[in-house]
Amino acid sequence: MQINLAFALAFFNMTGVRASRVLAVLFAIKLDAQPFTIGALAATFALFPLLLSWPAGRIVDTYGPRTPLLLGALGSAIGMLLPCFWSTLTAVFAAAALSGIATTFYSIALQNMVGAFSTADNRARNYSNYAMAISTAASAGPLLAGFSFDSVGPATAFFFGALCFVVPAAMLMLWGRILPRAQPSTAPPMNVKSVLMNPGVWPVLFASSLAQSGLDIFQFYIPVYGTAHGLSGAAIGVVIAMCAVGGFAARVILPSWIAWLSEERVLAHALVLSGLSFVLVPFVTTALALSVIAFVFGFGLNVTQPISLIIMYARSPEGRSGEALGVRFAADNATKLVGPVIFGAIAAAVGVAPLFWINAVMLAGGGLLIRPGKK
Repeated sequence: MQINLAFALAFFNMTGVRASRVLAVLFAIKLDAQPFTIGALAATFALFPLLLSWPAGRIVDTYGPRTPLLLGALGSAIGMLLPCFWSTLTAVFAAAALSGIATTFYSIALQNMVGAFSTADNRARNYSNYAMAISTAASAGPLLAGFSFDSVGPATAFFFGALCFVVPAAMLMLWGRILPRAQPSTAPPMNVKSVLMNPGVWPVLFASSLAQSGLDIFQFYIPVYGTAHGLSGAAIGVVIAMCAVGGFAARVILPSWIAWLSEERVLAHALVLSGLSFVLVPFVTTALALSVIAFVFGFGLNVTQPISLIIMYARSPEGRSGEALGVRFAADNATKLVGPVIFGAIAAAVGVAPLFWINAVMLAGGGLLIRPGKK
């Protein structure tokens, strides 16, 4: 019951999160936002996760997951409702900022909770199942966003997105008492510098950050690219959803993939595969071709999250797992904050297509730089 509750909380929250990102971009484009503004919007989603991840992890360790989860779900719902009443870019940016704050606490609490519900024997399986729940939601969210945006308009679409967060809030009110409580820790507070310099950890943080940056570029600029080539909101939603479908397929075979190679080798191969697929984006303009590329891209990049979660939780001091996961979350969002702004400036100067090639070089280069450990 406990681990299944965690998976359900993950699914409904991530459906709302992924829907909110697509809706924010589609609505911003409708309001005549330029590529640089889209980059700034993407960075807004990442700003507060970067600033709050580590302290959020300490709060989760101190107070347990229930309150951060509940406040995170309600905060995200409120953020999604803002553009329902104010059809302005300011409201979209405010929703992005509030979503970033809420998602920080929710995600770290949930990821830590999956580890707390697990043992050394089933931790890899539970994190893999958690990742598959995330992948399923990452398909449902863009589909909900794209089809509702086209059929009922932006305001109602944002309202539907807000309902995705109301569901986990209700679940937490009903069954929150079965969640794990905070465990007192005698371990000293973590030293972030020592974590980042750990030779067994920093390659994982590096790969995870590159992957998250690549996923954000795909999620925020495929709508811009697709709109420029006449694709509807529904078609764009399908393309983004196919990225998550590819991720689901990869996560199904992830345990055997790791058993065959090693965690580091899987990360390296995944980054190279995703980079090679990104090269092809500017050469195609149909929803079908983009969907195939999205599947391959997602198949590669979406294995990074479960691997990094497993390693960071397993290598954290007793009672400090929330902080360790917060460090990982901050590293991911540091890249997600800086990357979209830089890429937005590039897109404003030379167009959207070169962004995919630049990101392809980053991903493939990152995969080649990781020194795979021996199995």
